[in-house]
Amino acid sequence: MKKTDEHDDLVLTPRDVHFDWDALPLHWIPREPLATNVVNVLHLLLPEGERWFVRVFQQAIPLIEDEELRTRVLGFTGQEAVHAEAHQGVLDHLAAHGVRIEPYIAHVEYLFRRILGDRPGLGRRRERAYLVERVAIIAGIEHFTAFLGDWILNAKALDRAGADPTMLDLLRWHGAEEVEHRAVAYDLLRHLDRGYVRRVRTMAVATIALVHLWVRGTRHLMAVDPALRPGARATWLGAARAARRGLLPDPVRLLRSLLRYFGPGYHPSQEGSTRQAVAYLGSSPAARAATP
Repeated sequence: MKKTDEHDDLVLTPRDVHFDWDALPLHWIPREPLATNVVNVLHLLLPEGERWFVRVFQQAIPLIEDEELRTRVLGFTGQEAVHAEAHQGVLDHLAAHGVRIEPYIAHVEYLFRRILGDRPGLGRRRERAYLVERVAIIAGIEHFTAFLGDWILNAKALDRAGADPTMLDLLRWHGAEEVEHRAVAYDLLRHLDRGYVRRVRTMAVATIALVHLWVRGTRHLMAVDPALRPGARATWLGAARAARRGLLPDPVRLLRSLLRYFGPGYHPSQEGSTRQAVAYLGSSPAARAATP
């Protein structure tokens, strides 16, 4: 069941933010290479992934018959386009400092451009079904990004650990916008297909894909981290310890959030706080600098 949100009339606005990475340390959570690299997987996934979101939603816009939803989708695509470019800046910084990201990026590009990309030659009915299927996958992914956005807005342990303030602002600005627009992809899916089976099936696909990509990405970053000894590896125990200290999301809370998505009465407004997200966007150094 949809709950009453604090900002139902919120207008989704892309914010032209900029970040200076010149002083960013390789391990921006001091003395925490594993936690740093787990979070850094975001920077490897998001530029290509969010550009894919934008391409898919632009194809879906002609199918939208509700003007209010159309406006929200346009705001969503504008925000996601800026997210992609903001995280691309971190990718460029990592590459410039000797982190060999190209093999993993090639894997991500293959996923979003080939496996999940456009399929020319489909008939009209199959083309629409494939488009709706991809919208449903995005709705599932957006549930995870809203969870992560809510987590980073409340992750005070990162401040106590001395995490780099510019990186925290990037993550919290992005997380706040994910909470802000958390219902758009789901509402678009429900506009195009109100069925339960597709929602459940595509969330299963999204979950398996994200777990695979995150584990593979973390292992890759640990293996190519120039500040670590050769043979350094990510371990589940190390990640669990970081999560207990609040440096990574709590996997139990993540699982509970995932299970809520499968509830027949689920709506993304049940996750996170729009009020908190808007408050952070009003105080974020990058977002404030982008305000005319």
